[in-house]
Amino acid sequence: MIRRRDIVGTYLILGVFSVIALLPIVGIALMALTPDDESSATFVIPTRLDFSNFAQAWTVGQFSTYLRSSVIVAVSVVFASTIISILSAYAFARMEFFGKRILFYLILIGLLVPIETYIIPLFYEMRSFNLTDTYWSLILPQIAQSVSFGCFWLTTFFRAVPRSLIEAAEIDGASRSRILWRILVPVSRPAIISMVMLVFMWTWNDFMLALVMITSNDRRTAPLALSFFQGIHITQYSLLAAAATIVALPLIILYAVLQRYFIRGMLAGAIK
Repeated sequence: MIRRRDIVGTYLILGVFSVIALLPIVGIALMALTPDDESSATFVIPTRLDFSNFAQAWTVGQFSTYLRSSVIVAVSVVFASTIISILSAYAFARMEFFGKRILFYLILIGLLVPIETYIIPLFYEMRSFNLTDTYWSLILPQIAQSVSFGCFWLTTFFRAVPRSLIEAAEIDGASRSRILWRILVPVSRPAIISMVMLVFMWTWNDFMLALVMITSNDRRTAPLALSFFQGIHITQYSLLAAAATIVALPLIILYAVLQRYFIRGMLAGAIK
């Protein structure tokens, strides 16, 4: 039986780590609400809350344009990479074909090679197809990166589905596509949602690719625009904090809505 002292100690440790994790978030939120005349680079508790910093950052920084660009890129990457990952994972998990193992390992190379190692040749490749300074120069490379992770992630879950369940569906005359979309996908929904959240987060936060590929102001993504905004308003700390909060807010909302599925998917992946 678990002793009361152990329970108290566990909650105490969890509470300490929760405070450590939340302290930077609370600090940024307070800085964003600090009036300009009280703004400081260090942590301060404002005498009053000033919500006008968000309106000013939104207007001056033109974040409506940049957030739209980020949404276009992130949603496109998530949608395409999810479909491709589901199809490829099904092939690797439930089908037999020549070169299956070698091809799987080749796809996994995308998880090992950082974008910094090939960003320059990628730029010249995109320029040869007249794709630089377009959304495609951000979408296509990130789909390729995301499929490597998605294929590996979902293959593990598809393999864990009991073989008897698949055989029962085959006996009933279910086709491969029906088995995939009616059995494997619903069963693996927590894993798919976890993958969607991670891919969306990585795509949304991407900076290097946008910095190299995008030159037009109206196609900049939110993180890239935040960097330029910081260079102009480097000493206006409250304004910078408000802008950073605006850029991070979609990720916070997404996690708040899907956190239950995300945690279930991560725990299931850890168990497998």
